[in-house]
Amino acid sequence: MGGVSATANPVANSSGSVTNQAIQVLQGPYITNTYGGGIQCQGPTLNFTPYVTGSVSAAKLYEPYYNDPVYDVTDNFGAFDENGNSIGDGILDNPGDVVFFKRTRTGQKDNYNLSLGFSATWSRPLDRKLQDQCKEAAATQISLQQQITANKRLDFELARLKNCGSLMKEGIMFTPGTEMAKICADVTVMNKTAIAPHRHSIPKLPPISSGPAATGVSQQQTK
Repeated sequence: MGGVSATANPVANSSGSVTNQAIQVLQGPYITNTYGGGIQCQGPTLNFTPYVTGSVSAAKLYEPYYNDPVYDVTDNFGAFDENGNSIGDGILDNPGDVVFFKRTRTGQKDNYNLSLGFSATWSRPLDRKLQDQCKEAAATQISLQQQITANKRLDFELARLKNCGSLMKEGIMFTPGTEMAKICADVTVMNKTAIAPHRHSIPKLPPISSGPAATGVSQQQTK
């Protein structure tokens, strides 16, 4: 009898995969503006959170194909028919022998996933009146701080004017052209009541000639 080749290859594959992905949006506190004097105002806040997620999964070691052995199931010997011819006796003649290998796909595959998107939240206080009052208080506080700064600036300029003027009256000043001379460069002292010590040069008179006339003049000047 001719050889019979058969392959018994029952295959049962079971696979499962569960992927949980979550995008968490963490909202920070409201943006707070501080103006001094204990005044703080919080305005509307927009939170914009972009995200990108991706995943790749594959069976390792990855084999797209495998060699499936085909065994020899020949049964031609071991018994005889009524004519004395050899026939199979139900026992394989070459048990365990591999006739050839059959290339078989494994069914494995790579899984790719890419997610793009963004999440956004808009937060706004519900009481608009409180916001308006806080803005008004902030404007008042800013004006107050500006006025205090202007007053301090005026006090500084008046003190500089007074000290520079007093020193100038006494003849004390920075050397012109030096770096510190610009402190009093724009100060002018007018209508001074005190005269600083100074000197004047007196030209010499020509000598007086001798004679009666000169003697008379000299006697007259002596009287």
